[in-house]
Amino acid sequence: MKNPRITIIGVGLIGGSLGLALKAAGLDVTGVDSDRGSLDIAVRRGSVDRATTDLADGVAQADVVFLCTPVLQIPAVVARIAPHLREGAIITDVGSTKRFIGEKITRLLPRGVHYVGGHPMAGREKSGIAAADINLFRDKRYIFTPAAATPPAAVSLVAGLIRTTGARVSVMDISHHDDCAAVISHVPHVVAAGLVNLLGRYPGEEENIGALAGGGFCDTTRIASSNADMWADICLTNPDAITTGIEELQAMLDEVVAAIRRGDRAAVHAFFAAAKARRDNIIASL
Repeated sequence: MKNPRITIIGVGLIGGSLGLALKAAGLDVTGVDSDRGSLDIAVRRGSVDRATTDLADGVAQADVVFLCTPVLQIPAVVARIAPHLREGAIITDVGSTKRFIGEKITRLLPRGVHYVGGHPMAGREKSGIAAADINLFRDKRYIFTPAAATPPAAVSLVAGLIRTTGARVSVMDISHHDDCAAVISHVPHVVAAGLVNLLGRYPGEEENIGALAGGGFCDTTRIASSNADMWADICLTNPDAITTGIEELQAMLDEVVAAIRRGDRAAVHAFFAAAKARRDNIIASL
């Protein structure tokens, strides 16, 4: 399909950045959002060609609809737009959890409308259209999780659109996605938030703690500044994988606590050495 008509629902950081990149590729983009102020900024910044708060009007002529709202809002949005989607339209999303979304969306879509699950491995600690960046996806992984019944042509079309943003496209089985995302993304966000909230367990020491905070603290906890609504939704839509990962981490930390208490330097050293080696290998493969 040449020059498909694009609609982006939710013009925040991800939706706004996607619009900037797709428009730069010469595509026609309509933005839909409940916040008129965000839409006005999206138009001024060039993220969308036109904007509306009306979901039905926004999707009526769309060939591809990107759902860029928080995860728990997506099923309700799909239920509202489903009667207004034209036959042959493709729905895709940018949610960090795929099993929950996939099951909900496929039950809501009318015959002849296709769903391609998507997850950009890109983001910033800032949120909203003001933080949108045309290069947000460049050289980042963008994962697709199509169902067995999804036509290959639909996957190919959406993947082609995403490649224009500079992202590196991969396809993953939906059953594996959420488990892998929990370990590499979801649990680290919970941990980063926990590290920051740990400071609240030391009342009266704020000034001293602040004096000691440096690059290590800022780097380790940067993602704790991410959008709380988004991360609450992610935790509630991938509960098994996330809680399993946290429990595995708790068990590992318990081993470290025991080693420190008994003065076992070799065990503590092995903990840090293994982490360094594994991280270095992962970074080298990116």
